[in-house]
Amino acid sequence: MVKLRIIPGLRRFGFLLVLSVAASAQRGMTVAEVTAFVKSQVKLGTSTDHATAEYLLKNIKLTQKLDERTVEDLQGQGVGRETIRALHKLATDSAALPAPPPAVAAQPPPGPKPPDAAEQAAALAAITEYALNYSSSLPNYVCVQTTRRRSEPVGTSLRRGNLGPQGDTIQETLTYFEHKETYKVEMINGKFVANVSHMQLGGTTSSGEFGSMLSDIFKENSGAEFAWEKWATLRGKRMYVFSYRIPRSNGYSMADLDAHKEYTSAYRGLIFADRETKTIHQITLDTVDVPPDFPIHEVHIKLDYDSVKIADQEFLLPYHYQLTSRADKTNTANEADFKAYRKYGAEATITFDDAPIPDEKLKEQPDTPPARQ
Repeated sequence: MVKLRIIPGLRRFGFLLVLSVAASAQRGMTVAEVTAFVKSQVKLGTSTDHATAEYLLKNIKLTQKLDERTVEDLQGQGVGRETIRALHKLATDSAALPAPPPAVAAQPPPGPKPPDAAEQAAALAAITEYALNYSSSLPNYVCVQTTRRRSEPVGTSLRRGNLGPQGDTIQETLTYFEHKETYKVEMINGKFVANVSHMQLGGTTSSGEFGSMLSDIFKENSGAEFAWEKWATLRGKRMYVFSYRIPRSNGYSMADLDAHKEYTSAYRGLIFADRETKTIHQITLDTVDVPPDFPIHEVHIKLDYDSVKIADQEFLLPYHYQLTSRADKTNTANEADFKAYRKYGAEATITFDDAPIPDEKLKEQPDTPPARQ
């Protein structure tokens, strides 16, 4: 009498396992098919071990070489002893066969198509014009800059919020008058101070965020090289993103006052510009090719702009500034928020709010292209 036995899980391969006194015809299988079959049997438990091994030996003929490493990997995933012995036998029998082709990594779905060359050129021209006219378009005004400075020994990540408690919080009145910035230190760690200048703060300091970054990148003799990078969404707006690189001859200046050393570094970064208005909403900067013997090894900057109303007019002004640096002994991170903007000379009480801007306002969101591009 012919007996039928069905091993659960084989149906997904279109098999009906028939064991009888008569030998069944062997089916050619690739290594990938055998591996998938054995893994499916593992999920059914150890009770299938004997039947799985029997099926492999009697019904399967490999069309590719099964190597011992693949068998060992399956063993590590919980394949039963009898099945492993059967796989070793298949490996020996298939030793002279060609190896299976290398696995092809799954490709991510294609992203949105970049704009054509004409649109890129037109966009970049409009963005450049905006950047070069940015400072002259700004009114004279005052705002509060709150800077949280942190430092840790080398080896600590420079990611936002990941540095330890060593540091301070500085609140300054920043005045922008006739295209120049001046700082007045008002509070350090929540306490009012007097006669402390911006340059006397020590540690890592920076200035020039309002317009000089834009000018340094886009001015005619900057030597900048631009290239299309990607589409992006930032604070709900669709953005062109261009990469840029500035040579050392017009680079980023760094000074280590303890070591009495200065260096001007080439740098590169990204420009995020609104697709509709061509206004710039974010700049990043990374120093490159810094000599290994210079005490400051790398600097990363990210500057975000957002819409601010001053005297009933909307302006795109600095919103958040982040600088991280890695030096011989210390990693540092400065994060500055710009708030309480008002027209220069206007009578108003300034509130020194030190609450940080939420992360979700600063991060790039998943790209949301329009239905029709």
